[in-house]
Amino acid sequence: MDLIATKLPPQGKFDSLEMLRSDGSGCRLLMPRQGTLPHDLIHVLVEALPALRHGFLDQVSQGAEPAFTMSQVHARPAEATAAAAGAWQVEAVVEALQTQLWAGTFDPQAFAEGVRLACEARGIPLPAADALAYGPPLHEQALRLLQDWQSLPMGAALRLQHQAGRG
Repeated sequence: MDLIATKLPPQGKFDSLEMLRSDGSGCRLLMPRQGTLPHDLIHVLVEALPALRHGFLDQVSQGAEPAFTMSQVHARPAEATAAAAGAWQVEAVVEALQTQLWAGTFDPQAFAEGVRLACEARGIPLPAADALAYGPPLHEQALRLLQDWQSLPMGAALRLQHQAGRG
């Protein structure tokens, strides 16, 4: 799936993410500006990890609308499907990485603990992969993407890819 992240005019509170599926369909969402890498762009990195499935981008690439996918991520545990549990694991990792970006430094132990706490709060198991192993390289990728995003002028777009059909 092709992703086009566009910086919108500075007076607004949002930027844009267009998602173009391989079948020609697509959708767009607004990304709140948060002072660091937008949450939805962190998904691009996290969902590239082989151990994580059914994340936001995986579901959208397979035809789900963003609003439906977000409702799955926020469903009560009694309503959880395998896809929702996978999406929750992805969200746990995205949240932990975003916290590290906000902190301005990377602490592998704090990252792993963030993943653990987010999974515990959702009542789901930890992802199969070890956060201490994938955390540091994931953070380095996030810093590179953040630099690319921050250097992008207003009105310009950053083009990214999400491999469809993994989830």
